[in-house]
Amino acid sequence: QVLQVARENRLTQFGRVSLDGSKIHANASRHSALSYGHAEALEAHLKAEVQQLLALAAQTDGESVPDGMSVPAELQRREVRLAAIAQAKAKLEARAAERFAEEQAAYEAKLEARAQRAVVTGRKPGGRVPQPPTPGARPTDQINLTDEESRIMPVAGGGFEQCYNAQAVVDTASLIVMLPWVTQEVNDKQQVVPMLERLQALPADLNQVEQAVADTGYFSANNVAACAQVGIEPLIAMGRDAHHPQWSERFSEPADLPADATPVQRMQHRLKTRKGRAAYALRKQTVEPVFGIIKSVMGFRQFLTRGLDNVQNEWTLVCLAWNLKRMAVLCA
Repeated sequence: QVLQVARENRLTQFGRVSLDGSKIHANASRHSALSYGHAEALEAHLKAEVQQLLALAAQTDGESVPDGMSVPAELQRREVRLAAIAQAKAKLEARAAERFAEEQAAYEAKLEARAQRAVVTGRKPGGRVPQPPTPGARPTDQINLTDEESRIMPVAGGGFEQCYNAQAVVDTASLIVMLPWVTQEVNDKQQVVPMLERLQALPADLNQVEQAVADTGYFSANNVAACAQVGIEPLIAMGRDAHHPQWSERFSEPADLPADATPVQRMQHRLKTRKGRAAYALRKQTVEPVFGIIKSVMGFRQFLTRGLDNVQNEWTLVCLAWNLKRMAVLCA
């Protein structure tokens, strides 16, 4: 509805968008995280203590029990902790099973692709043979006991914190957020297809997005092809540009594309043109300032709620507040 109001007031045409993400602290501390390996060690330690307490309780004289100590209370305390650890381990094992299913599917797809290349070329494919994934939870797999759906993520400035990855599709002309969502994925590469699906679900009376700009964290050949399939021109950086390029590069144009160019080659050519460079340069002055103002001016640096669904609603509310604030400025 806010986007429709912006369109009716001719604040923007919604033709070009920028996509980016920012890590926002969860309502949980990374010190509340429990790894699978530590959970197993702690579980063994607590079980040993339970056996000691049971042996102490079996003594009839009671002389070995320290003053003020209640053996049943100590046993109950450890049983509660053991139950919490067992629940955390079960959730980590369920995550590991989902991960293994995805990795197994990718492994089988790679084997199939190698087999097809062998049939086409008539010789054994080169390169390293794909290794099958290992089932089960890893010792380093972690779960947060405060907000189990948050994840430990690298943050700007170095270090790791318990966070969610907040995404936003921002209109480059008006800085209005068209699509807000939250993901548990640290890597942004998996967010292009969800963006395209959400764009297709917007009201039909909004203008169709024609161009999407994103940094190198979103680049993959599949993402470029997915944008092309829905009629959106992708401008996704394929790597980091060198600082202080030769002055002549600013005024140069690339050689013509071959007729059989792939979608990635066409995008790479587009990024090297003067028009493409100018369009990509808009990314830093659109979506990044939106995150900066939300965090530094509006003061939103940490979620108040817990759980992915609640955090998604909270981020949507924050972006709604930003949109209203931005539209008030544009209408002034």
